[in-house]
Amino acid sequence: MVKQDQIKRSSCPVSCALDILGDKWTLLVIRDIMFMRKQYFGDFLMSPEKIASNILSDRLRKLEESNIVSRQRDPGNARRVIYTLTEKGHDLSPAILELLRWGSKHDPASDAQEFLSQHSNASSHN
Repeated sequence: MVKQDQIKRSSCPVSCALDILGDKWTLLVIRDIMFMRKQYFGDFLMSPEKIASNILSDRLRKLEESNIVSRQRDPGNARRVIYTLTEKGHDLSPAILELLRWGSKHDPASDAQEFLSQHSNASSHN
């Protein structure tokens, strides 16, 4: 992910998006918030991909810096933090759905139908 003061590789929109989203964990964190309704740090650690806590901390911080995720105190427990998608984060929904479809089509080990049926109600954000 690129920091605000770093020079971008190019002005190509794909390159600019990859500067923010282009590692193997970031889109999985967004997927977990978007489709699996995960909100708490510990929730993300229980994902099947087994992200390390230090990497998760770094990705959540970078997503917050990029205004894709917001971080706020849990009103029910001030010691906990809730992570939610911003409008900018929700705008990634079509891209993540297309990646899901592409992965399902081209990787026989994946199953988009099962994933979508388990998490279809979680993706609405109105």
